[in-house]
Amino acid sequence: MTSLTINGTATQFDVPDDMPLLWVLRDVAGLTGTKFGCGVSLCGACTIHLDGQAVRSCVTPVSAAIGKKIVTIEAVGNDPVGARVQSAWRQIDVVQCGYCQSGQIMSATALLTATPKPSDADIDNAMSGNICRCGTYGRIKAAIKIAAAAPAAAPAAVKPGVTA
Repeated sequence: MTSLTINGTATQFDVPDDMPLLWVLRDVAGLTGTKFGCGVSLCGACTIHLDGQAVRSCVTPVSAAIGKKIVTIEAVGNDPVGARVQSAWRQIDVVQCGYCQSGQIMSATALLTATPKPSDADIDNAMSGNICRCGTYGRIKAAIKIAAAAPAAAPAAVKPGVTA
């Protein structure tokens, strides 16, 4: 049995140590907000936070997540930075098809957590691993700037069993 802490909840899973974390999240834990895109860490659709760092869950074995805090798109809004990012995304209607957006939001949140006032180069570097086939890059960058400029606010209400 493998014990993982996902979105603040410790859970046991009977999965192989080399199983990609993406499949544990989607198929075993039922958290389908994290998307499968390319399977080789090139598109960013599967981005999650592992101890606050943006990582590609499609190439991260479950064994690498043991003892670490996993945060998925389902709970990123419980964090004040994540809440600001999600609010900015809605404010300027970033989403077109939406498939890549959970990964985009996770990468943007990790960026703003590490670099609260990023330069254009910081944004470009942090987001370069996330592909949007609809081409909403301009709106994504604008939303990140809005979220960076927004005043810090309390996180969204925490759902039962989910902590920041």
